[in-house]
Amino acid sequence: MWRLRRAAVACEVCQSLVKHSSGTKGSLPLQKLHLVSRSIYHSHHPILKLQRPHFRTSFQQFSSLTNLPLRKLKLSPIKYGYQPHRNFWPARLAARLLKLRYLILGSAVGGGYTAKKTFDQWKDMIPDLSDYKWIVPDIVWEIDEYIDLEKIRKALPDSEDLAKLAPDFDKIVESLSLLKDFFTTGHKLVSEVIEASDLLLLLGSPGETAFRATDAGSESDKPYRKVSDKEKIDQLQEELLHTQLKYQRILERLEKENKELRKLVLQKDDKGIHHRKLKKSLIDMYSEVLDVLSDYDASYNTQDHLPRVVVVGDQSAGKTSVLEMIAQARIFPRGSGEMMTRSPVKVTLSEGPHHVALFKDSSREFDLTKEEDLAALRHEIELRMRKNVKEGCTVSPETISLNVKGPGLQRMVLVDLPGVINTVTSGMAPDTKETIFSISKAYMQNPNAIILCIQDGSVDAERSIVTDLVSQMDPHGRRTIFVLTKVDLAEKNVASPSRIQQIIEGKLFPMKALGYFAVVTGKGNSSESIEAIRDYEEEFFQNSKLLKTSMLKAHQVTTRNLSLAVSDCFWKMVRESVEQQADSFKATRFNLETEWKNNYPRLRELDRNELFEKAKNEILDEVISLSQVTPKHWEEILQQSLWERVSTHVIENIYLPAAQTMNSGTFNTTVDIKLKQWTDKQLPNKAVEVAWETLQEEFSRFMTEPKGKEHDDIFDKLKEAVKEETIKRHKWNDFAEDSLRVIQHNALEDRSISDKQQWDAAIYFMEEALQARLKDTENAIENMVGPDWKKRWLYWKNRTQEQCVHNETKNELEKMLKCNEEHPAYLASDEITTVRKNLESRGVEVDPSLIKDTWHQVYRRHFLKTALNHCNLCRRGFYYYQRHFVDSELECNDVVLFWRIQRMLAITANTLRQQLTNTEVRRLEKNVKEVLEDFAEDSEKKVKLLTGKRVQLAEDLKKVREIQEKLDAFIEALHQEK
Repeated sequence: MWRLRRAAVACEVCQSLVKHSSGTKGSLPLQKLHLVSRSIYHSHHPILKLQRPHFRTSFQQFSSLTNLPLRKLKLSPIKYGYQPHRNFWPARLAARLLKLRYLILGSAVGGGYTAKKTFDQWKDMIPDLSDYKWIVPDIVWEIDEYIDLEKIRKALPDSEDLAKLAPDFDKIVESLSLLKDFFTTGHKLVSEVIEASDLLLLLGSPGETAFRATDAGSESDKPYRKVSDKEKIDQLQEELLHTQLKYQRILERLEKENKELRKLVLQKDDKGIHHRKLKKSLIDMYSEVLDVLSDYDASYNTQDHLPRVVVVGDQSAGKTSVLEMIAQARIFPRGSGEMMTRSPVKVTLSEGPHHVALFKDSSREFDLTKEEDLAALRHEIELRMRKNVKEGCTVSPETISLNVKGPGLQRMVLVDLPGVINTVTSGMAPDTKETIFSISKAYMQNPNAIILCIQDGSVDAERSIVTDLVSQMDPHGRRTIFVLTKVDLAEKNVASPSRIQQIIEGKLFPMKALGYFAVVTGKGNSSESIEAIRDYEEEFFQNSKLLKTSMLKAHQVTTRNLSLAVSDCFWKMVRESVEQQADSFKATRFNLETEWKNNYPRLRELDRNELFEKAKNEILDEVISLSQVTPKHWEEILQQSLWERVSTHVIENIYLPAAQTMNSGTFNTTVDIKLKQWTDKQLPNKAVEVAWETLQEEFSRFMTEPKGKEHDDIFDKLKEAVKEETIKRHKWNDFAEDSLRVIQHNALEDRSISDKQQWDAAIYFMEEALQARLKDTENAIENMVGPDWKKRWLYWKNRTQEQCVHNETKNELEKMLKCNEEHPAYLASDEITTVRKNLESRGVEVDPSLIKDTWHQVYRRHFLKTALNHCNLCRRGFYYYQRHFVDSELECNDVVLFWRIQRMLAITANTLRQQLTNTEVRRLEKNVKEVLEDFAEDSEKKVKLLTGKRVQLAEDLKKVREIQEKLDAFIEALHQEK
């Protein structure tokens, strides 16, 4: 009978423990009592059934503080009532003897269970090094061939032998029941002693609990004040918080050691142990897919629904600081209150042996452990942002891609967006607010994007703009993680701490979220290091009332827990959506291939870069064709072009003034002086200009002439742009003019004509030049006097009044020339007066200037006709020329002049041809290559110059194939890792 009563006492002990713990958050379940307490058989209480302990699934998904053993708690002494009428010393003696056995057995079992649990936790924290098995020598994996591990395993004791060492709980129950039957009067004292011992076993270490329980029993007869339930709860919460922070520091130390070990392993990988080529990491493969997708023009309704972490928040809410804490480096430009993020920045975090950062389009690595490299990285990001922003704008939708590697970084892809603003300030474009909203919506409307909503905790929640925007894009909060920054300032400034709890629990906003976090991003000093901020954050939460009063849970604080949560959510979203995206791109690829086969069945699928390479080869081939032009062709073109350029100067400024002197000696002197002045000042420069223009014309002819059926008009715009840019860059060698001046001067000094053939060639050249000038003069006179009688009768044309006046003046001047065919080139004043009076007598009013203008053209025609007649007479004058016109009235100095001009043209053309073929064509080819290289690096230029449906279709087809291949490779690697 006493056994049954003793079991009832044990039941009451357990019930009292449950009642005392009801003040804390949630009741203390039976399975959380000490193992010895749960081992007692409750036969008289059928309601309290022993339950099998459930597997503890962590509801704190991202906390490292879960399932940690609680620290010992110093209980306040319990005051018991004093009863003077009875003496309970036999009961006290029996209780102490029984309690000592009970404590020793319980401590052994509890200590073993705690050791096993601690061993399992440490085992879970050890990293998986299965990918680095190849580092270990092969002898390790073959050790079972040399050592019999099975014998060693059999020699160890099994679980059944260890179980025999456990105490017999049935005997413990019987002993307690017997003691209860004998000492019924000490029921209350025994129950409270057992209650205190169980609490000590639950909160403290096994060895210390035994001594503390003994001390409590020895002092139980002393009077103490009774501790209230509220004080016990406060003490438990405070001890629990200290224990959590203690193990948090232990866990961080272990993780730091783990990070160093992984760093050493990765460094050994870099040194090439066994010379094995390491595969790309999953996050790097996934980042490459996103980079290709960012350049892809979704013109076929194929949208980018691949996951990435989109970081949005109000301006100066701490978005950049949160990203830097996750990346563990101060990598972004900073400013006090001004907009620093002007374009989206995609940051790919991955694990590596060294903490470095590099851009997608650059090979330079920035060492994030050095302050000078950090400053250079921030400056480079700022320059790229300003480059992306077009003139007249404040923000840009163009993305900057940055990779950050380092030991211990969580693998994920984050996109930092410009901060949402409420008002456009001075210096901003008028559409800045709308542009930021459109950029944010474009990223958040992706159904698989994880929205990291950053809210400044130091300002009123009602002033937030981003929460309304996020709630519109994700009304159910299935992919939103809410982060409250600057919690230290919020706790200091907010009058009611419960308001922070409402924000964290999502009760203050209409926005719903997948998780809520509170972080501290430093003291507001931009020069703080990441380590200093992390220490300050840990110190703040250790002393914060938010954790002490259970307003915040341990897994909801620190950026480390936030990083773990975001990374887990990111990879979960990736695994759920990546295969669906791969299927959609397969369908798009099939549609594009079908369209190409129907429209361009005989053409290869060349994208814009491949087409540019094909056009580049064609252009270089055409430039090489310049070197195949014959010397004769070059000299003919150069001589003809140079004469067209200088003929007017030779006739008007040299020949006509010298020929009008009517004296052989004066003619030669005038010609020599004018030729010398012309050679020194104008002729070399004119010759170089002619040569450069000739080279341009030939280059343009080769570039633009069609090539028959093989001609592809898709390259026309590109060739024209290359030609114009090359001509703009090419400059003739300045030293050519000096050497050319000497050559031309020597050629014009030579007056000796060696044979009759050269004489005839000079006469022919002179006749052509004079006839061309005579024809021009005739046309000028015709335009001055109007059509003659034949054209008036045949074509029904009439003269104007001015033309009639010019015609009358011309007729009067022609009469004067017939009277004196050797009239000088200028009219005297009395001759002008005579002509004017003769015209007035016929009723024609003329101005003296009109008479002079008409005389110039009339005398010019008369002179040219006279020169041509003289040229015919000189055809037989070579004999007199050889005798220096002795005993002859014929003088052919003008023929000698034109021979000198002709010979100078031939020598100049030969000199320019040599310079063209030996120097300038090669320099032009070099310039063409430089222009093509510049165009190859300028993607905007290629898009502008290579256009059309065919180009765009090939470009889309290439991008879709590339995306699909990268997605397939990523999915395969993802399955292998899983």
